[in-house]
Amino acid sequence: MIDALAETQSRAKAALISLEDWVQRRDFAAYDPFDGLNSVLRPLTLGTKAGRQALVQLVKRSPVNLRPYIGIRPARSSKGMGFMARGYLRLHQIDGDQNFWRMAGECLAWLRANRSQGYSGSCWGNHFDYQTRTYYLPAGCPTIVWSSLIGHAFVDAFEISGREEDLLEACGVCEFILRDLPHLRDEKGTCISYVAHADVRVHNANALGAGLLSRVYRHTRRPELYQLASEALAYTVGHQNRNGSWFYGQQDNLRWIDNWHTAYVLDSLLDYECGTGDDRFKTARERGWKFYFDNFLLPGGCPKYYHDRIYPIDIQCASQSIETLCRFRAQDRALEAAARVALWTIEHMRDESGYFYFQRRPRYINRTPCFHWGQSTMFSALAFLLLCIQTENSYVTENNYAKEVLEPSRAHAD
Repeated sequence: MIDALAETQSRAKAALISLEDWVQRRDFAAYDPFDGLNSVLRPLTLGTKAGRQALVQLVKRSPVNLRPYIGIRPARSSKGMGFMARGYLRLHQIDGDQNFWRMAGECLAWLRANRSQGYSGSCWGNHFDYQTRTYYLPAGCPTIVWSSLIGHAFVDAFEISGREEDLLEACGVCEFILRDLPHLRDEKGTCISYVAHADVRVHNANALGAGLLSRVYRHTRRPELYQLASEALAYTVGHQNRNGSWFYGQQDNLRWIDNWHTAYVLDSLLDYECGTGDDRFKTARERGWKFYFDNFLLPGGCPKYYHDRIYPIDIQCASQSIETLCRFRAQDRALEAAARVALWTIEHMRDESGYFYFQRRPRYINRTPCFHWGQSTMFSALAFLLLCIQTENSYVTENNYAKEVLEPSRAHAD
């Protein structure tokens, strides 16, 4: 185990350095899997839902990156900048390097300057229009997923430095969740809508919002944060499948089970338990963890996309697997599994120029360099893995709280 982690540490550090260089040389700009509507071909959609979906999927699934030929330019992503900030904060924690702290601060400053406007609090959305199977999302329209994940970066910064402005920014995201997003109730609990302008009930999005509310509650003790977080996770836990899994959503056309959305729910359950001290969802978390660990990872480290099939092998599955396995590293074999995923991904999904591919399919590799989907998430995940390997017994932001829940006997005094 020690030799494997040492090898992982060396190779992950080298991959991370070359990845950071690749991202910085491009000024944090690349493509996104779903940016097809930025194309000059958009008039061919005739403004229809089916047309927009077709164009998005054509650009996303093409074995050849069509974007340079159809007018889609590389761009910065708000979610990508949030993950870069988290990666830099984690690298700063390893040895106190102030350059990493400075880079994290620059990413967070960019996010402050690029919030979506007209809402009750801080929030962020895509830099492109996007058509899903259930709703249309104009550029700049904020989502609970983007906003919550970015909010976690601000909480990370606050927990490292105690800088109040970072906690205030995370509180602003909570205001967006509390005031602007529909809260949709059923007999199980309350689902926080994915977007402000529609009823979109998605488990991982709902859970991510609850997870952020819980982390902010730990520092503010605002009762409304705890109340909504508990109601939201009651909804998602109430709809957990018998085998421990969750569908993406409860609608008939949203009933699939995939890697990183399951991982988002698990991370959020851990955030809730750590942030509130409430363990009512512990059994659901343990069942979900067992399902995830048993069904989404091949023995050699390849992360599966779905619980019952492998392809497409997606870089988001790889990065989020590393993230969640590190967060649950107090569980038996979790950190070792994170190391295997990292080594497999570096070996099979990394370009010699330093960036990571989008997907591997049975007959081809989609080598499109996406920013938030791959580069920033892998940057953050590899940094977290290095931090967990090097600082197993010391302070590791939110994961320190996770150790209190998963291994109470090893917990430090709060």
